[in-house]
Amino acid sequence: MKSILASNLPAMLFAGSVILVYYLWARLWLTWIFRKLRKKETAKILTGRPGLCLHALAVFGLFCILYGFFVEPYRIRIQTIPVETDKLKNTSFRIVQISDLHCDKKTRLEEKLPGIINSLKPDIIVFTGDTINSESALPVFQDTMARMEAPLGKFAVGGNWDFSYWYTVPLFEGTGFDELQLNERTIEKNGETIAIAGVAYEKDAHYRRAVRKLHPDTYNILLYHTTDLIEACKDKPVDLYLSGHTHGGQVALPFYGALTTLSRHGKKYEAGLYRVNDTLLYVNRGIGMEGGWTPRVRFLSRPEIAVFDIRPKVEGDR
Repeated sequence: MKSILASNLPAMLFAGSVILVYYLWARLWLTWIFRKLRKKETAKILTGRPGLCLHALAVFGLFCILYGFFVEPYRIRIQTIPVETDKLKNTSFRIVQISDLHCDKKTRLEEKLPGIINSLKPDIIVFTGDTINSESALPVFQDTMARMEAPLGKFAVGGNWDFSYWYTVPLFEGTGFDELQLNERTIEKNGETIAIAGVAYEKDAHYRRAVRKLHPDTYNILLYHTTDLIEACKDKPVDLYLSGHTHGGQVALPFYGALTTLSRHGKKYEAGLYRVNDTLLYVNRGIGMEGGWTPRVRFLSRPEIAVFDIRPKVEGDR
């Protein structure tokens, strides 16, 4: 409990600061109105230095709130990551990762998402968990996923929302996605292979079953919703670990980053690319937003599609 409170403290302090600003701003205006009605002096209330500072903070805050609700959730970013490896010789694989769609009944990016992904010409599409915020959004999710195209396969793992709320719902039915739980798939292209292993969120304690068949001479990718397994992969033949869950904080601040990540690792792996021992870790900011009572807002943490071009290492870099 203490660790949860500590990890959420910055978000709580930020929310408290915002509430305080608008409380003081409302109080300023009420004071001005009451004094005006009583025909008392009001000139310095709104135009004094404290008043002007409150006006500036409140107006800037309103701009940020409107941007977070109505602009950034729709500004999808495509992040391309080239990955060179000795384990491929003459061919490359393009893998597109999406995560955390958190579909609601009201659509946001779902209509155009398949078109964007298909235009990237992926060999493989992977999804790293958290499908829907309500069961009424299941048709939106399934239709969106079904319209994505990848000639070498589409693979998915479930996330914490899927395990906690939708464990009896056939989430990936009719989507063409192969849901990995504690298993792996070998994918071949032009005579060369890579392997993709997946661990369902609720089966993390048994993750070794998913990686035990991975061969160290093959380029191996692990799909898991959170970063929780990354440090346990130290002695495992995992080259690329793809996760989501943090949403990049969903709300971030300049120079500080994510206010909260709801992650065991806190801000250590909040978003983007990391090297952890011999494994590349990528933490995807996801597409959608946290469900339940939380506001559907993103700020300085744009929705994201990640593209991994896995290709042979050039001779000069050996």
